[in-house]
Amino acid sequence: MTIKRLGLDIDGTVTSPKTFLPYLNSSFNKKLSLTDITQYDLANLLNITQEEFFEWLKSNEETIYSNALIAEHAHPILEDWKGNYELFYISARGNHLLDTTKNWFTTNRVPYHHIDLIGKHDKINSIKKHQVDVFFEDKHDNACDIAEECDIPVILFNTPYNQGAVPSGVKRLDTWPEARNWLQQYNKNGRA
Repeated sequence: MTIKRLGLDIDGTVTSPKTFLPYLNSSFNKKLSLTDITQYDLANLLNITQEEFFEWLKSNEETIYSNALIAEHAHPILEDWKGNYELFYISARGNHLLDTTKNWFTTNRVPYHHIDLIGKHDKINSIKKHQVDVFFEDKHDNACDIAEECDIPVILFNTPYNQGAVPSGVKRLDTWPEARNWLQQYNKNGRA
């Protein structure tokens, strides 16, 4: 199979997984580092209710997403890929953040062909609709579900909050250069 269309999560994948930390620390009087974020459920980690967390997120998301730092080494690799692959970003962000998201992509000169903000973590229908060939993700259960339901390879960027066993279709990698090398090998051999 020749890979033509890359599916990419945004938050914690293209943006740094540390993006939320200064806002969490400031708002909740914490001194958290990335190694302290050992679960995806931040409400549980902060010892607040889901409702309290979503209210906090709702009032802060535009600022956080507008000022997000791009993940280390992601920019030159995405820039290199834009001529060889179609870049489809599929994110759990709500569609009300489309202008904020596109402005961030423009400001940071991050190439894209399509942005789909679906407002939920279940990305399977969007991945199938856009006929994505491989997906890049940071959320453990998303990576596992996508690999199994869509029968495509998934790159899971390794973080303290996404540990756990993964099926054979999920490749856990630490860096964007490793992802670039994986994709080159896959295209060369039909597997990596």
